[in-house]
Amino acid sequence: MADSEGTGGFAERLGAEVEIADDGSARVRFTAREEHLNGAGTLHGGVLATLVDTAMGAAVRSTTDDGDVPATSQLTVTYLRPGRPGRLEVTAKVRTRGEHLTVCEADVEQDDRSLVHAVATFALLHH
Repeated sequence: MADSEGTGGFAERLGAEVEIADDGSARVRFTAREEHLNGAGTLHGGVLATLVDTAMGAAVRSTTDDGDVPATSQLTVTYLRPGRPGRLEVTAKVRTRGEHLTVCEADVEQDDRSLVHAVATFALLHH
């Protein structure tokens, strides 16, 4: 993973650190704090969905031209176990590139245990 590249978006406002490689992969590091928890005291699913969406969008962006912006058209998040306050790492990798759509996968780990597996489909918007 080479560049740390700011996306300027919502995930960074939450405190996520995004690293984009040039090979169709990306990594997001995040420290979950009390304000990221739900009423049950576990990490809010929306925070986890934001992190995987951000990581996968960055992975797709690493394979596109500058004028192309990946837009999430479908996101499936499988929550495997509850998260808690502490460090998380999200890894994302482009799996399949079609003519108009790209499929990406991501995993979230905390303390060497899988919390989330996600798959998303992205369309490229031309600017």
